[in-house]
Amino acid sequence: MRCPRYNPPGRAQRGAALVVAMLVFAVSAALVVAMQGEFQRFYTRHANLLVAEQAAAYLRGAEELAGMALIQDRDNDKNNGLMRDDLTEFWAMPASERPPYSFEGGWMIGELEDLQGRFNLNWLAERPPQGEGQPRLAPAQKQFIRLLQALGEPALSEYEARVITESIGDWLDADRVPVADGAEDDYYAARTPAHRSANRPMASVSELRAVANVTPELYAALRPWVTVWPQEPQFLNIHTAPAMLLRSINSDDSLLPLSEDEGAALLQYREESGFLDKTDLFAHPVFQGKQDMDEISGLLGERSDYFLLRAEAEVADRNMRLYSVLQRRNRRISSLARASGSL
Repeated sequence: MRCPRYNPPGRAQRGAALVVAMLVFAVSAALVVAMQGEFQRFYTRHANLLVAEQAAAYLRGAEELAGMALIQDRDNDKNNGLMRDDLTEFWAMPASERPPYSFEGGWMIGELEDLQGRFNLNWLAERPPQGEGQPRLAPAQKQFIRLLQALGEPALSEYEARVITESIGDWLDADRVPVADGAEDDYYAARTPAHRSANRPMASVSELRAVANVTPELYAALRPWVTVWPQEPQFLNIHTAPAMLLRSINSDDSLLPLSEDEGAALLQYREESGFLDKTDLFAHPVFQGKQDMDEISGLLGERSDYFLLRAEAEVADRNMRLYSVLQRRNRRISSLARASGSL
């Protein structure tokens, strides 16, 4: 019979201590790795916040500079005795024609667009009284119908353009009673998802996507030419409106837009000589023989007080943008809406 092997007590204790030491080391290593990862996330998060705050500060600085340019333009116009806004003025210089403003660690650039060079969708809330002997369409509705047909793609007939115009009018007006070709709550309740008509002025052009008969293709085609600012009645600036909007100017008895060639001719004349005023615009050969321009003339102007600022800043290789709607009232500049984002 074999005797059991004798293990001295010290050797067993040394083995247990080694196992404990290895466990402690493993736990410590795991904690160090976890702490390092957490620290890295904390550092990255706060570094990103710092860079974002820096970029936001520069973009707000761009907004201040834009406001100073608009005030200076107003002062220059007052001194010259010609209160008008056109694309030859300093504020209208596109970003592609000016160098970016450089600073340590990045750069900044911005440009202004005259929002009164676009068609204001909120004009469509105003409609003439309906009844026998009353005009069927308001001047702004007629102009919008022409604009819709001038888009080209998607191609719209006069009737289709009228239906879309009436649908937008119902979306904007205060009542819930649809006009003949419009759409109110009963139409939208049957949609998926169901919703109601707004019955108030639009706060964003994107609301068009919720309006009856406005397809994604139509929204994409129309978006560059329309705005919702200002929300009170104003005028389309003949000195800043692009060719697409110039084509929507026609005699009161016509719902057809000017041709592309006619729009290009107006734009070329404006770039070469400039319109002295509305009378000079209507004296252009494009309007020869056209009568009754009083309604469309009432929608046109030569001054602007609402502008869109597009500003871009890059800090530490991070790019951010600011879109700001600016209102100029005498020598005071107010930001009515802001949107920002990163690329």
